[in-house]
Amino acid sequence: MSNRILIAAAAAALLTLPVTAQAQGTVRGAERGAAEGGAAAGPVGAIVGGAVGAATGTVGGILGVDDRPRFRSYVEGRKVKSYRYDQDVRVGATLPTSGVTYYDVPDEYRVKPGYRYTVVNERPVLVDSGHRIVEVID
Repeated sequence: MSNRILIAAAAAALLTLPVTAQAQGTVRGAERGAAEGGAAAGPVGAIVGGAVGAATGTVGGILGVDDRPRFRSYVEGRKVKSYRYDQDVRVGATLPTSGVTYYDVPDEYRVKPGYRYTVVNERPVLVDSGHRIVEVID
């Protein structure tokens, strides 16, 4: 009986995630949570761990919680020139098509194709193909 309740709760948690949250962080978080939950508590642990991991991975954004500091170090090590932007550096802001240099994200970060990065006001950001900021890496 309690297994059914846990399974139902895990399924409900996954179904209630917003569509926009179904990014790479969600998938990797679910995979990691399922693996760790399965190792600790068997099949039921895998289901619950997957749901919790999906939610946790989403909180971290596109890169996921674990990749953010490593990606920031990667960008800082590249010594990318920062673009001066007079508005708030925030998710949803659209950067100009000229005057900003955009760089490919290395495959090891498993970011969705079409996303690139740049540095704006000394802050690394991920942008989509329309130059809209989708994640600010702090």
